[in-house]
Amino acid sequence: MSLPDAAHALKADTFGRILLVREADRVFVRRDLTASPWWLRVPAWYLARREARALRQLDGMPATPRLLGWNGTYLDRSFLDGEAMYLRPPRGDVAYFRAARRLLQQLHRRGVAHNDLAKEANWIVREDGSPALIDFQLAVCGHPRARWMRLLAREDLRHLLKHKRMYCGHALTPVERRVLKRHSWVRDLWFRTGKPVYRFVTRRVLHWEDNEGQGPKP
Repeated sequence: MSLPDAAHALKADTFGRILLVREADRVFVRRDLTASPWWLRVPAWYLARREARALRQLDGMPATPRLLGWNGTYLDRSFLDGEAMYLRPPRGDVAYFRAARRLLQQLHRRGVAHNDLAKEANWIVREDGSPALIDFQLAVCGHPRARWMRLLAREDLRHLLKHKRMYCGHALTPVERRVLKRHSWVRDLWFRTGKPVYRFVTRRVLHWEDNEGQGPKP
């Protein structure tokens, strides 16, 4: 795979560029690792490989990208129309959040936990108003009934319910409110250890300013 001429940059960060590619009669998204600095090539490759593995496991599941190719430098996936949740908030849209929960259930049944759903940028509101998921760099694959996978699946659900609480809070069920109140040890460990490191690296070292993927800061 080589870099095509008809490519438009959607996003660029220290782990590479995300390009919207128009080639002949098809449109797809390419993650280009050549744009990452040499000292981050290995982690960029590792994250892209994780995404490729998750997309293979999903095998073209509706409302998720389909893997088109991965050669260690470029990762190509199908294009999903729509906008990020923070650009087109599903305010009061009960149907969106019902469909989003069904989508998560399908994802988890296939043995994939997204693991990065706190970011509104990873939730897509499609042109028809339905949900879709992108950016599987941090996804974890495993047996759906494994305890670790069930914990991660629960965290995926909690992040979805946080978005529902923000945009459609009146529709939260009593069970969903209880899920939001119960914090797993995974979440507590992350906030005590991983979160401070993540913030230091992304904000002080890499100089990210996108509010952890939730959209531009006001």
